[in-house]
Amino acid sequence: MASGFGFPILSPAEIAEQLFQYGIAPVANLRPENIASPQPDLLPGVLARFFDSFVDAPGDGEDGLLGFSDLEVLDNPEHHAEAIRVLRLYNKSQAFLDSIQFKDFTLADFSRPTPRRVVEVLSALINFLFYREEKVTLLQPIVSETPDYHERTLELKARMAQLQKEIGDHELAEQMEEPMAQQLEADVNALQQKVQVYNKQQLALRAKAAVINDKKEEIHRKITQADFELTKHAQENSRLMSKLVKSPEKVQRALEEKKSARAKLKESEKIAMQNDQEKSAALEIRNKAHEKLTKQHSKIQDVHEQLVAAKTVEKEVKARKAKLNDESVSVMSFDAQIVDWQGKVHEMEERLKGKVKERNQIIADENQKLGALSSETEGKLRCLEPREKKVEATIAKASNLCSEAASSRTAATAEQQKIHAKFNSIVKAFNTYMDSVDPFLERVEEVGRQSAGEGASAPDPSAAVTTKTTPRASAMSKKSRARKRT
Repeated sequence: MASGFGFPILSPAEIAEQLFQYGIAPVANLRPENIASPQPDLLPGVLARFFDSFVDAPGDGEDGLLGFSDLEVLDNPEHHAEAIRVLRLYNKSQAFLDSIQFKDFTLADFSRPTPRRVVEVLSALINFLFYREEKVTLLQPIVSETPDYHERTLELKARMAQLQKEIGDHELAEQMEEPMAQQLEADVNALQQKVQVYNKQQLALRAKAAVINDKKEEIHRKITQADFELTKHAQENSRLMSKLVKSPEKVQRALEEKKSARAKLKESEKIAMQNDQEKSAALEIRNKAHEKLTKQHSKIQDVHEQLVAAKTVEKEVKARKAKLNDESVSVMSFDAQIVDWQGKVHEMEERLKGKVKERNQIIADENQKLGALSSETEGKLRCLEPREKKVEATIAKASNLCSEAASSRTAATAEQQKIHAKFNSIVKAFNTYMDSVDPFLERVEEVGRQSAGEGASAPDPSAAVTTKTTPRASAMSKKSRARKRT
């Protein structure tokens, strides 16, 4: 093994299982046979998925673009894009394997590896993943001290980006609305000047209307006075007419006086009519002025509404500016929090480095102890080798004895079967013989019973013989019956 980093060599089945477990298998149906007899694209596919999943940060992958130096050297760069991608992947793989002390990784191992080298490279890769998972598990308590740090940082960055976007939108809207606001300010100033002019005109018209009202009241007063005098002259005329019968001369003088008075009254009436006409003309002028004032007042109200709307827009602009100032203050506070979190992150990185140093020291000590234990174990294994040989010899001898016992058992079983067959044939012949003897035994038994009844008074030697023979015959008959039952 051309490596300075100690790791166990895994079997192809274990390698395939771990590749599926970590999600870096190049194909979905990867089998141990594919690792035992590898294809050229097996190792590049595994390394590419490994770098995408565990080494490269999001957005740090190769963009596939060639540099200016490559464009200068190559005549047709588009024809070499795949080769350059493979070469970049090889350089990255070689740098990573050197970092985990797996030396002598060549381009031949990358493009056309032997099964042994594929197993070694993949074993190193999987053992690195085991090591990484173990270290992540050890560092999990430290990471848990700052829960949701990355999520909080991402939320703050997203909030800052949103606020920056809103600030940009507000500034853009302000810039777009600035000409409108300037136009509104100019219109408001012009309207204010018009309002001042209209106010002055309204004051002048009010003064003229007051003068016209005074003249109208004076004319009404004069008309009333003329009516009163006319009534008085009519009364005096009637009184004079009553006196005319009594004194014609006096009546004549009075008539002349009345004529002169009438002439004066006509003149005063003409004057009153002229004053009334002047008053009517003034009243028309006043009505026209009132209509003009009404129109001007409606225009002034419209201008006033526009002015109120402009003030509302100005207030809204000021409120937006205040809101932007508040949001800038909140962004500054977020910046301060980010700086604080960055300080904490730096502190946690320092602590992590200290923990890593302690872990490396502990691992070195444990490796030394493991080396001592391995040497001691090797010595004990050397001592156990003779015993192991003796045990193997004993086991071989026992297996031979077992085989001999099995053969003997087989022969004994065959002999037993032969004996059992012979015994069955003998029993069958005996049963046949007993079947033929049973009638004779029954007759002998009957004769014995008869002789026993006759010789009860005088014994006879032949009867004695018969009595001696009868129990035996009865026993033989009983045995034959028992065999039949069996």
